[in-house]
Amino acid sequence: MSKTGLKIATIGGGSSYTPELVEGFIKRYAELPLRELWLVDIEAGKEKMEIVGNLAKRMIEKAGLPIEVHLTLDRRAALKDADFVTTQFRVGLLEARAKDERIPLKYGVIGQETNGPGGLFKGLRTIPVILDICKDMEELCPDAWLINFTNPAGMVTEAVLRYSKIKKIVGLCNVPIGIEMGIAKLLDVDHSRIRIDFAGLNHMVYGLDVYVDGVSVKETVIEKLTDPTNSSFVRNIEGIGWEPEFIQAVGVLLCPYHMYYYKTQEMLEKDLKNAEKEGTRAEVSKGWKKNYSSCIKILH
Repeated sequence: MSKTGLKIATIGGGSSYTPELVEGFIKRYAELPLRELWLVDIEAGKEKMEIVGNLAKRMIEKAGLPIEVHLTLDRRAALKDADFVTTQFRVGLLEARAKDERIPLKYGVIGQETNGPGGLFKGLRTIPVILDICKDMEELCPDAWLINFTNPAGMVTEAVLRYSKIKKIVGLCNVPIGIEMGIAKLLDVDHSRIRIDFAGLNHMVYGLDVYVDGVSVKETVIEKLTDPTNSSFVRNIEGIGWEPEFIQAVGVLLCPYHMYYYKTQEMLEKDLKNAEKEGTRAEVSKGWKKNYSSCIKILH
């Protein structure tokens, strides 16, 4: 870190996650004095990066903060002397994700980008790229932290720890923080008062205990989760919910991805139906992301 602030490089800068990331930097500028934000993408993502990147510039300008935003296809320039590197890229874009989802479904198996065969497909594409990024980091910013938000997060993060010299890495998933915020809403308390003890890996994480102001309230939470009037909270995936008896039996908080393990047949049937009716999640996402980019252009 220089005397004037931090340099952060975001690999996959054209992602639809970038505006939310920038909003976080703006809100936390006092704790994270960002000086330079470098958004990096590939040629195929150049147009989207420029759309999202220009939105980021407008957000920072409106906030009145002295943060420089650089848009580039040159990863090495972005990584040079970076303090943090964040990754949020998708190798093969949504077209590859659609195959991750459709090929398993063809054989009667769940197609999902973080677990099962689809997750393995994505991991095989992604791990060589993240390790290549790590080689550049070892040369250009060896002391930087790598914050990985690229799926399959567990596989990618483990690959970095095993097969690169980068040891300052955190693998992120928004499921735990989402559960915390959901519990705070359920209990009608400020999120800052909630703490949950989690165990497990990304996309297979359990909440072992819940605390409000340091006092365990897990039994109260489970009671509320099994109350039919609060059933919307446990319907983590549209159309499928947890039975109250099941939550009481396991005695811990579950995450949405557990549906793929505990309700495999129901999830397979749901995915097959959706794929036939409206397309896989990748195909649906491709449509709304196109509209998303159009909306940003209009706002500009």
